[in-house]
Amino acid sequence: MISRRKLLKRLGALPLVGGVIGSGIPLSGTMAANAETSPKRDIVKELGLRSFINAAGTYTAMTASLMPKEVMETINFSSRHYIMLDEVQDKVGEKIAALCHAEAATVTAGCWSAMVLGTAGVLTGTDRDKIRKLPNLEGMKSEVIVQKSHNVGYVHAITNTGVSVIEVETAADVDRAINGKTAMMWFLNYQAPDGKIKHEEWVALGKKHGIPTMIDMAADVPPVENLWKYNDMGFDLVCISGGKAMRGPQSAGILMGRKDLIEAARLSAPPRGGTIGRGMKVNKEEILGMYVALDEYIKKDHDKEWQEWEDKVAYVASVVEKIDSVTTEVSVPEIANHTPYLKIAWDPDKIQLSRAQLQEKLRQGNPSIEVISGGDHAISMTVFMLRPKEEKIVAKRIAEELNIAKV
Repeated sequence: MISRRKLLKRLGALPLVGGVIGSGIPLSGTMAANAETSPKRDIVKELGLRSFINAAGTYTAMTASLMPKEVMETINFSSRHYIMLDEVQDKVGEKIAALCHAEAATVTAGCWSAMVLGTAGVLTGTDRDKIRKLPNLEGMKSEVIVQKSHNVGYVHAITNTGVSVIEVETAADVDRAINGKTAMMWFLNYQAPDGKIKHEEWVALGKKHGIPTMIDMAADVPPVENLWKYNDMGFDLVCISGGKAMRGPQSAGILMGRKDLIEAARLSAPPRGGTIGRGMKVNKEEILGMYVALDEYIKKDHDKEWQEWEDKVAYVASVVEKIDSVTTEVSVPEIANHTPYLKIAWDPDKIQLSRAQLQEKLRQGNPSIEVISGGDHAISMTVFMLRPKEEKIVAKRIAEELNIAKV
């Protein structure tokens, strides 16, 4: 399983806008919001781009989630103002840190950027000469300890800084591996179930040896409590994506943790040049939009939202289960993309359709729909980023294609 969400929130009153319709009465409130959804130039249609119903997840390739009204209002409003970039980061960082129980925070160009900048901060501190040298680690520590099961593709974020990865499996391995070159200990949250060293022990080992610990929890809300769980646990740096369940800008993320390390990390980030992070630019609109997305996400009724997801999954299941040989199964990943998923399977002797064929028929249909694989003769889908009533469209289309393929 991998990704997530969607569900627009209530419309609030908007400032008066200059546009007029018919009578010349200025638009405000709901009317203005509705008018904004139909721009004069439909660039999606103009370029012939395929828009689809996302029942798959918040995959980067699928452009993650959709930003809610409150976030877009913030982005649009701030786009009309010049503000010093560091001042925006200062103020937003203070707010995010308070919300997430951290000493400090900064908005980054995604979770990957948070890891690169956080590692850079650990390596260089506030030494400007070291900051300019990265990824040349001459005169700096050069090793990061990682559990063997955590040493997957995302580790490239930290090795971008020039460090070498030292694999371990047990606490005893950590004790033996730590030496004068050890800069940091990195933990990949979605691989936690496969590692022999769990979160609390990892943090304790770091503190025992005086080594900073970082956790990558890119896709690990919900539950909302994870936003502060790992700060409270004692991780020195916490990295998260902003464009998944929180529905902030897809190209934004958050780095939070120890104040000294966040301050050091920011010295490798824009607007400063001649640094390893110069290309990881986040504009003021994204920084402010990320803060509003986080604030709105924390304040929402998460129990109510979860019930809505379960109701939508149950609805789709009730529709497709009426077809002979079709079975469904609901699951929730233990960690990462922790939302209800529905697996829909069928007997290939009674429904002559492969998983890939069904995916393609849904993709090429009208409307286009994306789901993920559930096996050779099964698909899997999630509902947490569907817009209102889209679960009915998804259920209808899946049932149609399964019925057509019946022997």
